[in-house]
Amino acid sequence: MQIYFHLFGHSIPAYGLLIVLGVITANLLGAVIIRRYRLDFNDFILLEAYAFLGGFLGAKVLYLAVSFQDIDWSRILEPAYFNSLMQGGFVFYGGLIGGIAAVLCASRLHKIPCSPYLRHCIFLIPLIHCFGRVGCFFAGCCYGIPWDGLFSVTFPQGSLAPAGVPLFPVQLAEAFCLLALSLLLRYLDTVLTHFYAVETYLISYGIIRFVLEFFRDDSARGKLLFLSTSQWISLLLTGCCLYLLKRRAGQSKAAPKPPAQSGTSQTP
Repeated sequence: MQIYFHLFGHSIPAYGLLIVLGVITANLLGAVIIRRYRLDFNDFILLEAYAFLGGFLGAKVLYLAVSFQDIDWSRILEPAYFNSLMQGGFVFYGGLIGGIAAVLCASRLHKIPCSPYLRHCIFLIPLIHCFGRVGCFFAGCCYGIPWDGLFSVTFPQGSLAPAGVPLFPVQLAEAFCLLALSLLLRYLDTVLTHFYAVETYLISYGIIRFVLEFFRDDSARGKLLFLSTSQWISLLLTGCCLYLLKRRAGQSKAAPKPPAQSGTSQTP
């Protein structure tokens, strides 16, 4: 666990480096997927650009919302304080919601059918997120609860996690779940003709995040009653997706079947 990697005489933040590696890996895989399904690579890049912009803004806005009471708003106009506030602190769910919203807006503005891109490339989101959680582990942020059991980790002095205290490696646990989810989504896209990609991803990640939040101990998460902000969002997104899937299933059953052609035999 270390906050910086030292390469060629330069100190590179571990979290940022892992995110960059995740984005590069996802784009290389995305290029293969786009070519395989004969999609437009330019449209893919455009949608990705909107996704990153919306994701950045959404992640920062939600962080400012959940950290509202911890921010010294009297210093908000100080350049140094404002710069440090903008550079650090992001909430993934805000980025996810902002990114999806931005992709939908781009689809309307540029007349790009985003459904095939979402279906075939949705597995790249948990893949990038997996790299990010490994970066969290190196930096010590998003750390787990005190834990003396199996797989406990102790962070050194200078880490963002409490030093010298055995903790549950929740960052690595989430990274493992995200990698498994990414592989599952890719497998489902390969074997299933009709695949509710976004709903499957949101429901699966919602369950993962809801459970793992009980094993986190960092304070910068926001809390309402007995659940964290992310747990409430997980419940809301999971519930909405389940409702949409149920509604679509009902519409499919209610849809009239095409009449059988006359003169054709019907086998029992």
